[in-house]
Amino acid sequence: MSFMNSLRPGGRHGLSSREERDPIGIAVAAVSKLAQSDLIDRVGLRRQAEQVVYSTTRNGFRVATAAGRRFARAGSRSQGARPASATSSGVFDLTPTEDEQMLVDVVRELAAEVLRPAAAGADEACSAPAEVLAAAQEVGLPVLGVPEELGGIMEERSAMAGTLVAEALATGDMGLAVATLAPGAVATAIGLWGTEAQQQTYLPAFTGDGGEAGVPVAALSIAEPTVLFDPFALSTTAQRDGDGYVLDGVKSAVVRGAEAELFVVAAMLDGTPALFLVESGTPGLEVEADPSMGVRAAGLSRLHLSGVRLGADALLGDTDAIAYAECVRLSRLAWCALAVGTGQAVLDYVKDYVNEREAFGEPISHRQSVAFMVADIAIELQAMRLVTWKAASRAARGQDFAREVALARQLCTERGMRIGLDGVQLLGGHGFVKEHPVERWYRDLRAVGVMEGVVMV
Repeated sequence: MSFMNSLRPGGRHGLSSREERDPIGIAVAAVSKLAQSDLIDRVGLRRQAEQVVYSTTRNGFRVATAAGRRFARAGSRSQGARPASATSSGVFDLTPTEDEQMLVDVVRELAAEVLRPAAAGADEACSAPAEVLAAAQEVGLPVLGVPEELGGIMEERSAMAGTLVAEALATGDMGLAVATLAPGAVATAIGLWGTEAQQQTYLPAFTGDGGEAGVPVAALSIAEPTVLFDPFALSTTAQRDGDGYVLDGVKSAVVRGAEAELFVVAAMLDGTPALFLVESGTPGLEVEADPSMGVRAAGLSRLHLSGVRLGADALLGDTDAIAYAECVRLSRLAWCALAVGTGQAVLDYVKDYVNEREAFGEPISHRQSVAFMVADIAIELQAMRLVTWKAASRAARGQDFAREVALARQLCTERGMRIGLDGVQLLGGHGFVKEHPVERWYRDLRAVGVMEGVVMV
């Protein structure tokens, strides 16, 4: 089935239900539609309209977060359901299972038919098109990490499946992959560490039991706008206040922050990092656009927290940083998978280019310097893939994977950037212009070593 034939415009007048409720969404959608209209060409306002769109996405805004849906509170505070660890055959075998392969095939089709054609426009607009987000929901990406007994699609821990899906999505575009995977990171975190009350309160919205409102926009927020940021030495603080907490600080790399209805925010509690569930519309929350060099389609923002008061049930996981450390590792694993997928896109593109591009009467791939560079990309990419898959396999089985994910992140950070650079170099002057996608992939690959949180498997 073709994904392009299954997409449907959401809401009235082409606006999604979220845009209908969100004044910021309405404003951005309005100026975008204005810039696409033929009328402005007839009246000579093309340049002015494009400047409005550019200023909206570049300079951004700083406003209170939109008031999202009301999540119905559940009463029990006992430990929630936890996904079972995957079984091990005792043999080193990273071959995807039949179910995983079927899921990856569907996601690859999504990446090729939906993400890749929309990537350039989404990068320019600093936002993901509604049809791309809708297609990701139809595939079930938001509930990939949720246990089946809680309405998800996986019987076991899905770190391996999540890694394969992230890699497949990134072959289309890393920025759009991040935008589509971000809500699932929050759902996965609640499924892994949430209490029974938290799971009953929030997960129904992700699993399709939330009514006509659809899957909520949600963001996992760990990073901060700090030089040499250390996720275990946060500037954002959580102070105990009676039975609850008060959060103060600034978080960066928040996906679709102006639209988000639920945040998982990392903050220091009694000198130890912890995770908190924060609903949009909570007093003291403000969001500000923060366009970046890469992954621009994810619509990154900054989240300002000033005296944000939360109840005792807002704490997600433990206060010993055990859940938090696993969250950081699973997030880094997801970024490694995104790097592998984007690297594969670079390799596929440059192979065709060097075989078709001719100089001095023959394809440039006949030159050893070109052929060796392409071969190096393939070799490094396979190494990145294997070490990432090994870390994901150990995570899925509930084994310690700290060493493996550290190796994967180091390799994907260094070699991923090198693959992006070589991709640009192989295209020569064409690699520097937006006519070809390698310059965007190069910018995206540089995010792997600096991003924390956002996505998770």
